[in-house]
Amino acid sequence: MEIREAEKDNLALLLDLYTQLHDNSMPVIDTDIEKLWNDILSDENHHIVVGVLDNKIISSCVIIIVPNLTHSQRPYALIENVITHEDYRGNGYATSILNFAGEIACRENCYKIMLLTGSKKESTLDFYEKAGYNRHDKTGFIKWL
Repeated sequence: MEIREAEKDNLALLLDLYTQLHDNSMPVIDTDIEKLWNDILSDENHHIVVGVLDNKIISSCVIIIVPNLTHSQRPYALIENVITHEDYRGNGYATSILNFAGEIACRENCYKIMLLTGSKKESTLDFYEKAGYNRHDKTGFIKWL
């Protein structure tokens, strides 16, 4: 699997993968989505990591670098939208994607990475712990808008 950051022509492939994330439907690619895509790609702090196999995006995550005034002005990172295509799960692809995202965070001198998951499945939580994340140091809260 080739791991890299998403490229301009990857939008449809990524959106197709996202249909397996929380049962998202495939949106129509219109000018609004294309503008959003271009805004994301031009944001130096927004990284979409993709794993490509046989010209198909099979795994991905988003990592956002957040500038910060604390911790010696070192940024922190947020990871969201971790997904591997259901036909490719259990092969270590998501671990490789998260490792690549971690390299981005290190390159950007982040002092921590935060990752949220909506899953309550113990196997998913164990997966994140095996990937180096812990669920004991902080308590996460979400306010849906």
